[in-house]
Amino acid sequence: MIKRSLLLSLFLATGAVQAQDKAAAQPDLAKAKQTAEQVCGACHSADGNSQIPVNPKLAGQHAEYLYKQLKNFKSEGGAPAERANPIMGGMVAGLSDADMKGLAGYFAGQTLKPESAKNKASIELGQKLWRAGDLKRGIPACAACHGPAGAGMPAQYPRLSGQFADYTEAQLRAFRAGERANDPAKMMQTIAVKMTDPEIKAVADYAAGLR
Repeated sequence: MIKRSLLLSLFLATGAVQAQDKAAAQPDLAKAKQTAEQVCGACHSADGNSQIPVNPKLAGQHAEYLYKQLKNFKSEGGAPAERANPIMGGMVAGLSDADMKGLAGYFAGQTLKPESAKNKASIELGQKLWRAGDLKRGIPACAACHGPAGAGMPAQYPRLSGQFADYTEAQLRAFRAGERANDPAKMMQTIAVKMTDPEIKAVADYAAGLR
């Protein structure tokens, strides 16, 4: 009887600890919403649907990807941030790891208000690069990583469908120039350096219209 009671007590205690750990692992979305409204909203809007083309839409983006970017913007131990951006560096400086996970989860849960393709003259070129790339020049299809509809894959490959074409174009240019270098295995840097200005502009515009 004593042995059975001890086992039951141990089981209940273990269950309580596991429940506490699970609760601690859940992002504080209420706090994240407050931070989004007070800190992020000026540039990205409180619901993540930025109205400014140079600032990306965060609504509906993968939480894992958003968390990675926030981590990359932050300088740790005096070392330079993996993704250099003075504005975002200042914004994330005071955020804890839990804060960043909360913000990532909050924005991921918002509904994206998508942009649309605007340049009819470049649709064919953008579609070709997205679907097939240019294998002779070593440019793989964008769809291979970001998906046929631009939905992306968590952590590594962001959702590009409905994103501002201006923002996507700026990031491709930054990868090409080596100004942004937090891509896995330098994949985007390797691709972007082979792309011309018209190709970058065309594929960015095409991605904005994907659904």
